[in-house]
Amino acid sequence: MPTVRQLLQFKANGKQIVALTAWDFAIGQILDAAGVDLILVGDSLAMVALGYENTLPLTLDEIIHHAKAVKRGVKNALIVVDLPFMSYQTSTEVAIESAGRILKETGAQAVKLEGGYPAMVQTITRLVEVGIPVMGHIGLTPQSVHQLGYRQQGQSELDRDRLLASAVELERAGAFSIVLEHIPADLAKLISQQLSIPTIGIGAGVDCDGQVLVTADLLGLTLRQPPFAKAYVDLRAVITQAVQDYSADVNS
Repeated sequence: MPTVRQLLQFKANGKQIVALTAWDFAIGQILDAAGVDLILVGDSLAMVALGYENTLPLTLDEIIHHAKAVKRGVKNALIVVDLPFMSYQTSTEVAIESAGRILKETGAQAVKLEGGYPAMVQTITRLVEVGIPVMGHIGLTPQSVHQLGYRQQGQSELDRDRLLASAVELERAGAFSIVLEHIPADLAKLISQQLSIPTIGIGAGVDCDGQVLVTADLLGLTLRQPPFAKAYVDLRAVITQAVQDYSADVNS
């Protein structure tokens, strides 16, 4: 089973980190058996499993429920769980309580928080101090959808400098890894070169230290495919055909 410390060794040795998301027992079990290094129980499950329009409605209880199911199917991969919107932003104390519940109740090894602004850096510093491993997340941060939308981040010189500075501060705070989402590839490469901790890209080019996708996008289960996500199979069509074939057999 990869550990947080082993991910640092992966970067030092030039080994790419393979990461995907999971939201239930079956998907977690399949990803684990396929040899994925890191499984993220992401707040994207709000949309792919619960049918919400975005990630904001997801509650801490809901993600704990799903993370427990994923953990039952996973024997080898490192499991990281997203802290949902407003389960960590209001105060450091709330963040510690939320993250502590996730580790205690799900058996996951780490949590992920969005944002690299000064207050979030302080929160991550405190979480790490009390023994909670933290993955950072900058660039396109879906919990800020009403502020940022879903457009690529880091396009202006000011935004590029801000994201690079945020990444450096997150490493100083003790984050063991950082997700870089939907930022220019050259900026992701620069950040990856500047940091000693691994970067995991999603729509951030090929020069990160690993890659993550929402598994529903990879499998072709989503109706609206993100521009940076490759579908490796069209499971919507496969499942639809299987159900139609079954229906035809029943009717005949």
